[in-house]
Amino acid sequence: MGTAADKGDGRRLRSVDWFGEPGRMGMAVWLHHVVIDAHDLPALARFWAQVLGWRILSEHEQEIVIGADATAPVGICFMPVSDVKTTKNRLHLDLSPDPGEQEAEIERILALGARRVDIGQTGAESWTVLADPEGNEFCVVRPKRTLVD
Repeated sequence: MGTAADKGDGRRLRSVDWFGEPGRMGMAVWLHHVVIDAHDLPALARFWAQVLGWRILSEHEQEIVIGADATAPVGICFMPVSDVKTTKNRLHLDLSPDPGEQEAEIERILALGARRVDIGQTGAESWTVLADPEGNEFCVVRPKRTLVD
């Protein structure tokens, strides 16, 4: 996975790009999974796989992993939980559709089992707040070209 270099402050940099290819210098850690607690792991994993066009990569009783493929830069891992969700998520996913497809994608995701959620938006936002079948909020935002536009 590339070479590591000392940054001078005890941290190590690895000479790899996002996909593990030699190139740019970056930190020696990277985002691997986003973990979502779930009551019904298979159902929630299927929902998110359909939303994102991903596949179920690994399925065990206590963990299901989905991703674009086994070598993708990040995946989603579903873990069992027994407690009930009681408040708005402190972390949520923003999904960016292709240009001109925001409303069509919202309708497609609703048909898969999502629902609209009111968390105080005014109606003037460029995003729509939805919740997955277990109530985890996420947004379908306007199409984006970069991480900061």
